[in-house]
Parts: sequence; structure tokens; C-alpha cells
Amino acid sequence: METSNKITFSRRNFMRTTALAGGGMLIGFNLFTACKEAVKPPVDIADLNFNDFNAFIKIADNGMVTIFSPNPEIGQGVKTSMPMIIAEELDVPWENVHVAQGVLDTKNYTRQVAGGSQSIRFGWDALRQTGATARQMLVNAAAAKWGVDASECSASEGIITNSKGETLGYGDVVKEAAALEIPENTALKEPRDYKIVGADAINVDMEKIITGKPLYGLDYKVDGMVYASVLRPPAFGQKLSAFDDMGAKAVEGVSDVIRFGEKVAVLANNTWSAMQGKKALKATWSDNSSLENTEDHDKILTEILDGNKFETRREDGNVKKAFAQADKVIERTYESPFLPHNCMEPMNFYADVTDDKIHLVGPIQTPEGTANRVANMLNRDVNDIHLEMTRMGGGFGRRLYGDFVMEAAEISNLAKKPVKVVFSREDDMAAGIYRPAIKYRIAASVKDGKLTGYHLKEAAINSNMYGLIPHFFPAGCIDNYKVSTANHQSKITTGAWRAPYTNFLAFAEQSFFDELARELEQDPVQLRIDLLQNVKGNTDDRIQYSGQRMEDTIKLAAEKGNWGKQEEGVYQGFAAYYSHNTHVAELAEVVMKDNFPVVTKVVVAVDCGIVINPTGAKNQIEGGVIDGIGHAMYGDLAFKNGVPQATNFDEFRLIRMQETPKVETYFVQNTLSPTGLGEPGLPPAGGAIANAIYNAAGQRLLKQPFVKHIKAEVKELVG
Repeated sequence: METSNKITFSRRNFMRTTALAGGGMLIGFNLFTACKEAVKPPVDIADLNFNDFNAFIKIADNGMVTIFSPNPEIGQGVKTSMPMIIAEELDVPWENVHVAQGVLDTKNYTRQVAGGSQSIRFGWDALRQTGATARQMLVNAAAAKWGVDASECSASEGIITNSKGETLGYGDVVKEAAALEIPENTALKEPRDYKIVGADAINVDMEKIITGKPLYGLDYKVDGMVYASVLRPPAFGQKLSAFDDMGAKAVEGVSDVIRFGEKVAVLANNTWSAMQGKKALKATWSDNSSLENTEDHDKILTEILDGNKFETRREDGNVKKAFAQADKVIERTYESPFLPHNCMEPMNFYADVTDDKIHLVGPIQTPEGTANRVANMLNRDVNDIHLEMTRMGGGFGRRLYGDFVMEAAEISNLAKKPVKVVFSREDDMAAGIYRPAIKYRIAASVKDGKLTGYHLKEAAINSNMYGLIPHFFPAGCIDNYKVSTANHQSKITTGAWRAPYTNFLAFAEQSFFDELARELEQDPVQLRIDLLQNVKGNTDDRIQYSGQRMEDTIKLAAEKGNWGKQEEGVYQGFAAYYSHNTHVAELAEVVMKDNFPVVTKVVVAVDCGIVINPTGAKNQIEGGVIDGIGHAMYGDLAFKNGVPQATNFDEFRLIRMQETPKVETYFVQNTLSPTGLGEPGLPPAGGAIANAIYNAAGQRLLKQPFVKHIKAEVKELVG
């Protein structure tokens, strides 16, 4: 839906404006003090005298604007793009804006979460309203000073101009503006008038990132802080029976050893000593006969698919009847393993628990929820907690779960000193939380050369797909359509992993649709477009995606990727998927080298509405595609007696730099409200390359990681 270019304010809701009726970001805002004419950016912003007005904006006397970004930054770019939106409507030069990370502030912000690719989607309206209303109040104040009607004045680049050509800087009228009534109707800019939104902007943290200045959680330190390395159960399902800390306390630098729950923390004055002290601990663990193995999981998930204990998530028409009357039923089972998150920066967090306050600092995707959990654990008022967010060296869903924050707070409370918990890489991969192992069984019925029925079954470890996913494509496209789920409860901790569930489901469904296209003797791209005609005009409000927007995205990818016109020796594969409110289509190209398929290029088309920062948007899409290819090709984590069989990168295969393909990204041009980009580029990647590999080598891949299943067989086929 097109966004309105008018907004309405009252004096009360100006202070906390709601982004979306369904719950979004609340923006707290007061006017700033001075934004003067002829501003020149300073050499060192730390030398400036800033005037604070609220949790979002402060302005220096020379006109430099500081805008605080409220949401956690995990590399998705919101620390750059969210302030761009405010600056656009405020109409100040982007080069005069300094961006800082906001702290957890539930009074002025809401939804301070990095998850689900929702930060921009929920923040868009409120951030625009904040900037536009402030701009209008400044214009009104200038008009009153000149004794003219506000309609005779305009604001641009921090300067207000009247019909006579007279000018005033924002700082010249800010005090008067603060005393005015809040305007009831404030015009928002038309997209055609944007100067900042839609223009390339460099990541605001780039200089610190490339020069190694303190920025990430691992960089944070204070005087008197100790480091903690934690010994956790080596196998999921085990409990601590006893431990001997004599060897740990003998390590130079170790100051204390503390048991908490089923874990033991070694405290030291540096990370090396803490980690060496942990290695010197001698612990015994309860013998648990129910420790789990990947082979058992494989059998259990297959048994679930073969059984009948499913929950129906969506059912249209009569699938059973369609299958009974079919000329042919096609059925395939797709399998995926557990996956760790493998953030470049291992989990870490700082906590200082005192009688007066609880000070928390570090990389977390869910600051508010984590603060509440800490308060409950320590039986404290959440208002006692001050939580600061650092930039994160990757999140991918792992930092939604604040277990490492809880550890830091609990240890600090017991030790009575500031503590920083730091995971080693081995800790990071062995402690969970993992993408769950899943199997999908998809069946489709064909009658008189047409697709008449579709049934998707999901068997997963611990939890099943979200309630919205059954209403993604192809829901609404097939009259007889059913989605069923079941799960097996495991002691292995699982959770969200970049583009939860759709990261594997998209591969399964998009591979299956290519098989259907072959069976129906249709072009795979055309089959998808034909199916989408059935959903256009569908009044079922459960359907999440747009048939027209998906069709436009598919056509753009096919056009830019020259679908069906590849050079000799180049094999194409196609996939299209909707997730996290964004439509994406991908065309992959594969060549055979030494009898092995190599992905050389991926062309991506994206409909995410208005693109805030094209450079950042392309980075997100390209990163998602490469991540999707890498984990589909190589990602694998097995368990033996409850113990993960890979705990570092020498054992867990990631995509290499020389294996990354060229990625071309194109955006569908429209003026619709923006949606997220951190996750939607990943799900179609696996399906696109699997379909290309089939066209190259004649092998249909049903299991991830692909590398385990294509090497020997492909050599037989093409050798």
C-alpha cells in the first residue's frame, strides 16, 4: 500500500509517535537548539559543545547534528539507514550528521530489536514523522519572526527561506519553535524530492571498523574488570556432578573459580588466563543414557514423516481427493542438518551488578527482553538496569538469546565485581543455539497435465515453522493446498538462524517446483508466473505476499540474468521466494570444473519498497546470497552422544573467498514503504544453485550440505 504524505499530531503524541497500528517503534522527540547557516563539519566532533534535547537528537552550536540510532546494529546497516530517514525529513545535510548508538531506553523507544528484518519496516513512518514535524515547527517559528504566513517559507539544508529571499538558520529560531503549538497536519516529502533517502551512504562505522578502533563488544573494558571463561556441560543432557579447581587456581592471573548452576566460571585478569584456567578444571558429569546422536535424529524425523501425528497449519480445498483422482503424484523428501551461527565475534558481555544498579554492556539483538530476564533472575527492578549496546560482529539470530548476558550478570552478582564473559570459538560452537535439523516431504498431484494438489509436511527438531510461513507462496496459487507440521523434542538447544525455517524451506520448495515444471513440460520461470495469476485478487487476508510484486520481481531477475540465453557450458537455475515482507528472485549460473559444479554468478531481483541506502542494501543482499550458497553447499553439524562434532573452523566447512560468485543486484523501483533486507536474500540461494546444478550435472539434490552428496555422483555422470 502506498504511504500517505500527510500526518496528524497532537501535543501528546508528538512526544511518542507510533510507527504502525500493529505495534512499532515509538519515537520520543523534542526540538534541538541550534542548526546554523554555512555549517562546516569539524575535524573532531568530540571538541564540539552539544545540546541535548532527547534520546534521538542533539545539535552543536555550529549546526552539526547528532542522531542516535535506537536499534541494535549487527551489520544490517540500521545505524546508518535509520538516521538517514530522520535527516531526510528534517532536511539537514547528511555530511553534517554524526550518528551514535542509542542505549536501551523503553521510555523513548520501542521495538529495540534486531530480528526478523523488521527495524526499517517498523521505524519508517515514525522516523519520518519525527523529522518532518520538527522541520515544520522551525518553519512556523521563522514565519512568525518575519511576520509572514508559513506557506511563504520553505526549509532546505538546515536553512529556512521566505518569499523575499531572506534566510534564517534552524538555530536562529529554535527557541521560538519550541514554544509553538504542535502542527496538526505536517506534510511528508514526496519520494521524488528525497536527497538523502535513496542515495548511497557509507556505513557510519566504517572508519572505526577498518582502523580497529573500539566498537564491538569484545573491545569494551573498564578498570577493575575481570574476565570469565565458563565451563559448560560437554554434552547436551549432562549435568555437573563435581569439579576440582586446584589446577585452575594455580594458573597465573586466575583470581577465583565460581560454580553457578551446572556451570563453572573461572575469573582472571585476562582472557588467556581465564581460558587456560578453564582447561585446567577437572570436572565429572552425570552419565546420561539418553544422550542424542545425529543417526537417531535422522530415523526419528523419517518416522515422523511416515506417521500421522501432524498439526494442520493451513488447508485449502481437498488435498486427499485431488491426490486420489490424480494421474500422477510426485513426492520428494528434503533433509537439512543442524547449523551453528558462527558469528565472527564470539559471544561476550559485560556486567557490573551492585546494590544500586546493574550495568550491562555488549552485543545483543534483544536488549529489552534480555534486561527483563536479568531483572527476573536477580529479583531486581528492571529500572535498576542500564544496558548499552555495542556493534556486533555478526548475529544471525544467535544474539537474540541472551544466555551469555545472563551468565555475565549471575557471575558478577556472585563475585561482587564487574565481569566480562568471553566465549572461545569452541565455546561458541558447542554451547548452542543451533538451526534445527528439519525434513520436508512435499507431494503434488497432477491431473490432465495440470497441478491440482500440494501437500507439505515438516518434521523438525524442537519447533516448527512460524504461523505466517504456511501463507507464503504457493499458498493461494493451488486450490487444494495443505501444510502440516510435527516435531521431536530434543535437549539440544535450537532457535532462530538467519531467515528462520525459510532458509531451508525455500530450497526444498523451489527445487520441487523445478521438478514439477519438468513433469508439466513448462519453463520453470513461466510456471511460477502462471501460478501467481491465481493469487491476484485473492481476498484471503492470510496470504502474506503480493502476486503482482512477486511476478514483477521474477521477470526482472529473468530479464537481467538472460534466462534461457546462457552461453555454452553455463547452466542456469532459478528460484523465487517471499520472506520477511520482501520479494526476491535469484538466477544462478553454474559451470563444471574438474567434474564438479561451480557457482560463478547469481543475479538477484528484489522488491523491498523504497531503498533507503542502495550501497547498504546491495551489501545485505550479496551477503545473504553468499551465506545461503555457503551453508547449502558446505554447512553440516552432527552430534555423537550429545556432543557436537565440530567446534572450530578447521572442522566446520564455510565457503571460501575464492568460492564466492559474482552477485548482481537489481531493485524493483516503486514508492512503497520499505521492508527488510538482512534475511530475504538468503532463502532462494540454495534452490537457485540446486536447480542450476541439476541442469549442469543431471543430479537432483535433496540433502544439504550439497558437497556431501554431489562429488562422487557427479564425477560418474560427467566424468
